[in-house]
Amino acid sequence: MTSNQRSGSRILGTLRSADGKGVVRMEDRYDTDIDDLWSAITDPSRLARWYGEVEGDLHVGGVFRLRVFASGWEGFRRVEACEPPRRLLVVGKEQDEPDELVTEVTLTADGDQTILVMTERGMPLEYLAGYGAGVQIHVEDLGAYIGGRERCDSNARMDELFPAYQALQD
Repeated sequence: MTSNQRSGSRILGTLRSADGKGVVRMEDRYDTDIDDLWSAITDPSRLARWYGEVEGDLHVGGVFRLRVFASGWEGFRRVEACEPPRRLLVVGKEQDEPDELVTEVTLTADGDQTILVMTERGMPLEYLAGYGAGVQIHVEDLGAYIGGRERCDSNARMDELFPAYQALQD
């Protein structure tokens, strides 16, 4: 099954801890080529169709402001690595957290499709299941966008996914 289809109860992620912090890893396959998927995750006008509003410097070392549609979260991130069309690494701190949250996206071409792996590291362990469900919602929204569909109802989808991610965490 590819991300161009509704995923139902399918769980895309794994959860683990490293150095006392949470790690969420998602993997999915998209029915599009690597250059199109890269553009969908790095072009601000395309991000605004499925993920959120992005303003600022999107070059290595640059800082940008982000407002995520699914959660309403707003904050700043810094681009640490950008290797088109294969790898993007961004970091940022949450307001009351001492450590940086690291998000790494890698893309791999596979015929007419592209495999995306998204890893987020550094979140407090008590929030790991919520991050898992939330990251999956973003990955599914990307698939909906690529497939020409609307984003999901993020609150309803969180209600569906959160118990499964809690079970993974236990």
